Amino acid sequence: MVRTKKLPPVGIIGGSGLYQMAGLIVDELRVVETPWGLPSDPYMTGSVNGTPVVFLSRHGKGHRYLPSEINYRANIAGLKSLGVERVLSVSAVGSLKEEIPPGMMVVVDDFIDLTKKREMTFYGAGAVGHTGFGDPVCPQVAGSFLDATQKLGYSSHKGGTYVCIEGPSFSTKAESRLYRSWNADVIGMTNATEARLAREAGLCYATLALATDYDCWHPDHDMVTVADVLAVMHDNVEKANAILLEAIGKLPERTCNCASALKTSLVTDHSVIPEKTRKNLKFLGIL
Repeated sequence: MVRTKKLPPVGIIGGSGLYQMAGLIVDELRVVETPWGLPSDPYMTGSVNGTPVVFLSRHGKGHRYLPSEINYRANIAGLKSLGVERVLSVSAVGSLKEEIPPGMMVVVDDFIDLTKKREMTFYGAGAVGHTGFGDPVCPQVAGSFLDATQKLGYSSHKGGTYVCIEGPSFSTKAESRLYRSWNADVIGMTNATEARLAREAGLCYATLALATDYDCWHPDHDMVTVADVLAVMHDNVEKANAILLEAIGKLPERTCNCASALKTSLVTDHSVIPEKTRKNLKFLGIL
C-alpha cells in the first residue's frame, strides 16, 4: 500500500473587503481557544483544489475589530494549532509612490513598524526571547505570490517596504510625506504585527498588498476615505482570490529558515520559566 504524505494546511488571512475565499470548499468552522484568547473569527477549514486550507477574516465577521483591537497573538497561535506552516496574507494598503497606482498588487519584503498599542510578542511573563527579523517575509511564499500575479497578467510590484501605523485614523499629510522621504512604498495598519508573531511561531508569512489609494500626499488625488478603500477592494476581490488560488498551487516544498526561530530565540533557562508561560510556549512548539 502506498502512503501519501498529508500536506499541512495553508493559512489565509483576509483583510478589508476579503472576508471569505472563493474556491474554498469549507468543511467546518473551527472555534479555537488559545492561551491568548479567541481569534477574530472561527476559522474556515477546508480545501482548495485538494490542498488543505484554513481561512481567517482578520477583522472578524462584519468587520468588527479596529487594527488595535485585533487579537493578533490568538490569530497566529490558532493557525499554528491547526497545523498551518505557511500564511498568505491579503491587505488593503495606501500607496506612497507614484508608480504604485490604486489597483496594483505589491508583494512587500520589508516593514517599518510604528505601532504602539498592541501585543506584538509571545514572549514575556518570565520568558525572554529575541527573534531575528532582518528578513521578515518568507521568500518562498512571496515568490509564489509573484509567480501567481505574473501568470495571471496582473499589474504587480516586486518587493517594497510597508509602513505599519497604529491607526485607526489615516495619516496626516506631514506623516505621509515623512514616510515617502524614508523611501517606503505602501502604508497599512496590520501586517507588521502579524509578520512578527508569525516569525516567533515559526510560520512562513508573506503579504499581498493591494493599493487602494494614494494616502494623502498626492496633489492630484483626494485624501483617502473608507469608501475609496472599499470600492477599490470590491473591484479587485476577484483578482485577489484568483492570485490566492494560483499561489497556493505554486507553493514549493518548504526549504526556508522561517521555522528556525522556534529553536534560536528563547534565552531564559527553561528551569526558571513559570509553569503557565511554559504551557503557552509549548502551545507554539517553542518548548
